Amino acid sequence: MSMIPAPIVDSHHTHIPGQPRRHWLHPNGRHVHIARSPEELEQLRKKLSAESGPDVDFDVHLHGSPEHLEALRETHGHHERRRDELRKKDGDAYDEFENVRTELDALAAELHNITDHGVALDANFSKYGYSARLRTKGDATPPAAGPAQSAHSSERDWDAERQRGTVVNFYQTPVVRQYFHKGLLWRASSSEEVASFELFVDLLYVGIIAVIGDTASEHPTGGTLLDFVIAFILSWKIWSDLTLITSWFETNDIFQRFCVLFVMACLFGLTTNIVDAPKHTYAQMIAFYLAARLFEAVYFVWISFIIPMMRAAILGNALAIVVPSALWIASIHVEEPQRQALIWIAIVLDLFGQSTLIIFVRGSKIFSKKLGKRMEELFDFYPAVNIEHKTERTNAFVTLVFGYSVVALLYQNRASLGLNAFFGKAILGLVQAFAFNWLYFEIDSFNLFQHAIRRSFISSMLWLIIHLPFIMSYILSASALSRLVVAHDCADAAEEDLTELYQVKSEDHLSDGLRWFYCAGLSIALASMGIISLTHLHKKIPHARLSKTLRLAIRFAVALTLLFLPLAHSLNSLQLISTTTGMVLFVLFTDLYGVSCVGEGFVGHRVKGSSRDGLGSDGLGSDEEKAQAQAQRDTKADDETAPKKKKSRGTPRCVYEAECPARLLKSHREAGAGKEGAQVKVEEMAREIGGEKGVYGV
Repeated sequence: MSMIPAPIVDSHHTHIPGQPRRHWLHPNGRHVHIARSPEELEQLRKKLSAESGPDVDFDVHLHGSPEHLEALRETHGHHERRRDELRKKDGDAYDEFENVRTELDALAAELHNITDHGVALDANFSKYGYSARLRTKGDATPPAAGPAQSAHSSERDWDAERQRGTVVNFYQTPVVRQYFHKGLLWRASSSEEVASFELFVDLLYVGIIAVIGDTASEHPTGGTLLDFVIAFILSWKIWSDLTLITSWFETNDIFQRFCVLFVMACLFGLTTNIVDAPKHTYAQMIAFYLAARLFEAVYFVWISFIIPMMRAAILGNALAIVVPSALWIASIHVEEPQRQALIWIAIVLDLFGQSTLIIFVRGSKIFSKKLGKRMEELFDFYPAVNIEHKTERTNAFVTLVFGYSVVALLYQNRASLGLNAFFGKAILGLVQAFAFNWLYFEIDSFNLFQHAIRRSFISSMLWLIIHLPFIMSYILSASALSRLVVAHDCADAAEEDLTELYQVKSEDHLSDGLRWFYCAGLSIALASMGIISLTHLHKKIPHARLSKTLRLAIRFAVALTLLFLPLAHSLNSLQLISTTTGMVLFVLFTDLYGVSCVGEGFVGHRVKGSSRDGLGSDGLGSDEEKAQAQAQRDTKADDETAPKKKKSRGTPRCVYEAECPARLLKSHREAGAGKEGAQVKVEEMAREIGGEKGVYGV
């Protein structure tokens, strides 16, 4: 008779299906406890040591650690061996029980999917309130759930939910949202949304951008450009730090709002001293800047004692603030031009202090193995920025910049008709801003395979850094464009057609500085967008008309042409704006043409099996050749039964290729079986096989 391994029974802890196991009994008899965070790890060890008797053995592991995985594998192997023994012993009875259990799980999942309170609606109800009239539409696939989980969700009492309001505390202990540990990125299961106060901070930057931009274009000289760059970098750094802290730590208390309000007050004070900073208010501007920065340093020091597991990393960031602050203080007591040396050293340390710390930690092994080991111990835990939050905040700031470029074009007309050169130049500027918005948010973000932040450390750093010159140069160009629009140096542009406020800004001759601000700013912004596109890894489109390399080469060539356009002194404001707008549109249309496919028209309806229909070729793994062959036969059968389309022989079809497990492809095909125009749900497949990769600090 076979010996069946002794069953593992834990009568004190009941596991809810669908949730991570927090405790179980190891085959060796030791109790295994799982902590969700480093802080909980220490607290759980102390608690169990105090409560457990001397005859109780236990282990406490951090969720996802190698020890956690090893304990799971050993317990899993034990139960697999027990299952095999039971199958040999009971035979048909065991198989029948397994079939019944599988059928019950499938029915429970289906019931969960069609009830009034499915998982897809729970999140919506929790955020916007319960409604008995609301239903989900489509084939939303719920996560695998057992009967216990389905019953728990479907029986949720929404009347009682009204009495379960949460309290906003004055102070709440900060919690790290995501962090790196032993090369892995750990992040909260809940999604990180942009807070309302972050959007409120952006409103202040609307005014900051307008003040800095208008001041620069009023007197377009080299000195004004220098002052513009310094003032904008100071404002940008405060915004960047505030975004970083919000992304790192979750508090959601009243105290956090007061901290943000203090930083905003410092930023407001900095802005009120920008215009006259070169002559009289430099000390005041730097004082407000240092007040915000040193407040952030004190906050980091305080956090380092609350979260000791990340003390080294957080104190390192505080040090990266304190060191350049000493140089800023020294620059107040030094006259020009010697002051510029201290300013630019401090700026470099402010911008690259954190990344320098990360590079030093990562490369310390090169200098000494002992030093590298010590750095690994000190920086075993390192806070990370959430990729969704960072991209959303950056996109919001870029939107502000594009919005400023549109608002700056506005003027007030007093002519009877108003369809004159002023209006034409403003519309051309509007088209130009629209093209830039199209390129940044749609062309360069289309068909992304891997975002720069997730791709590698170098690409993430480059993506973060290049946004600063991109935004600065575009603001400079937009501020100069606002002056070109109201210039009366061309035909059909009478100064009397403008109101008094804009007559003061109107010029009858374009200065060289204004030309360089406009064209060089546009050139650097266009080239910076090309570099941003290079940092991303895009999907390859078979039979694309133009490759990404060729399209970006054309973009850089246009940017270089724009850079030298100010040398054409014969161009008036209307001709200059028309030329630049035409070149920007040429870049846009080149990209639109390049991402289309050879053999497909630009106007028409969707063709089944094309990239527009969401279907692609089956790039499956080599370990699933059998399923791959079946998937290919299914695709061929679909094509044969589809209505025939007239097309020339040998015309290639545009398809997207992606790798996915065959079991997922088969399940998603079967989900749409028998439906007209059924599609493979690529997004759902990506979520099922997706993982989280990351690099230090982002």
